[in-house]
Amino acid sequence: MTSKTVSESRVTLSRLMGPPDVNTLGNVHGGVIMKQVDEAGALAAMRHAQAPVVTVAVDSMTFMKPIFVGNLVQFNAELTYVGTTSMEARVEVIAENPLTGERRISNTAYLVYVALDDEGNPQKVPALHFSSPEEKKLAKQAQDRQTFRKAQKQQEQNNI
Repeated sequence: MTSKTVSESRVTLSRLMGPPDVNTLGNVHGGVIMKQVDEAGALAAMRHAQAPVVTVAVDSMTFMKPIFVGNLVQFNAELTYVGTTSMEARVEVIAENPLTGERRISNTAYLVYVALDDEGNPQKVPALHFSSPEEKKLAKQAQDRQTFRKAQKQQEQNNI
């Protein structure tokens, strides 16, 4: 199994937000954004693994800016970490007012996926090759998150 580059996993989904996407405050509902984030991250993981994937964790999803009806929203996803069967995807959400061209980052999320074989069991995935200093920096941060996730899981199992 050969390694793949981060760029081979990159996915961008775009969606125009409309009235059905609004919450009671008049902004786009966070759940609408979360669903699209998960889809973008899963597609990046599927491109890398060339296999179906399931979401196993959402590490963080912090909303920094609201998204409004009429915004064109881009969900830019790429892998930042690959283990034996698991992959971490970073998804950056950018809201754009298509009338003014103003763009702003709404949020960034980190999600973990596991690749599945034909029987639904975890399957090995290709290694991830980093091409730039920025990719290597994101990979180091991802490795730290993975180490934390494993320690947290072990602690939870010890408490059972």
